[in-house]
Amino acid sequence: MTAGTDVVGRGAGAPGLTRTVHTKAALDAALAGRVGEVAVVMTMGALHDGHLALIRAARRVARTVVVTIFVNPLQFGPNEDFDRYPRTLDADVKLCAEAEVDIVFAPEVAEVYPGGQPMVRVTPGEMGEVLEGTFRPGFFTGVLTVVNKLLNLTRPDLAFFGQKDAQQLALIRRMVVDLNMGIEIVGVPTVREPDGLALSSRNRYLSGPERRTALALSEALAAGARENTPQAIRDAAAAVLARAADAAADRTAKATAENAEHNDGSASPPLVLDYLALVDPRDFHEVPEDYRGPAVLAVAARVGATRLIDNVPLHLGNEN
Repeated sequence: MTAGTDVVGRGAGAPGLTRTVHTKAALDAALAGRVGEVAVVMTMGALHDGHLALIRAARRVARTVVVTIFVNPLQFGPNEDFDRYPRTLDADVKLCAEAEVDIVFAPEVAEVYPGGQPMVRVTPGEMGEVLEGTFRPGFFTGVLTVVNKLLNLTRPDLAFFGQKDAQQLALIRRMVVDLNMGIEIVGVPTVREPDGLALSSRNRYLSGPERRTALALSEALAAGARENTPQAIRDAAAAVLARAADAAADRTAKATAENAEHNDGSASPPLVLDYLALVDPRDFHEVPEDYRGPAVLAVAARVGATRLIDNVPLHLGNEN
């Protein structure tokens, strides 16, 4: 099998009833004797239409579909939202049953990390030190370690991941190649709300005004995608984000002035850009002005207290 593909649709066998398991022993028993390809979709729960798109893609091509639901503590930093990350297992299992998932694997932390905090971890190398790796130190080590573990536990032929997490997807594909894992990694296009906002479990944290501000991320990517040179792409996207930040700051200042008696001096613009980058998907380094070939325009920003990421795949010029 190849290391990665973005093409789905080969036909699948008929799924059975959904079975929920919480231990490796129960997972092994549920997988025993199954014939045909096994596909896994890894999630942290709080399932939405983006996750369901991954499940549908897996259902189309595999005889057995496994969904993992595990909020991985290893990928959360000390000031991130591990404790408040939504946990909705009952609702998630119901959605999986409706989507004809065969097995839901929802382990406790001790089942995934039986020795406690793992001493041996998968490090992402240079590609994991840029963009998300810069703003979330240790994040990709946590991601790759748990993905490696869940691949070992579920033993799939294919694993499906969303292209919204483009850098993560690239690193997982590289890990599978570098470690000779023999698993096909399938990328599934980003699912968006009707207004363009990329689906994320963290969207539920956004207030109404914050959600309107958050639309600047997808609008910036769309503006960049209409251009055809690296500098023009970056400039068009940056202009949208700058206007959104200015508008948000004006709204904050107005609200603060109207409620001066309650002002504690902590008001700040609700859109704070972490990065806007146009990168080569092979290593996630910025592309030069004369670059030709596939690229990813990626953005990350904080909207209020919520951090969001988004990206769009592009192709620049004619590849030689």
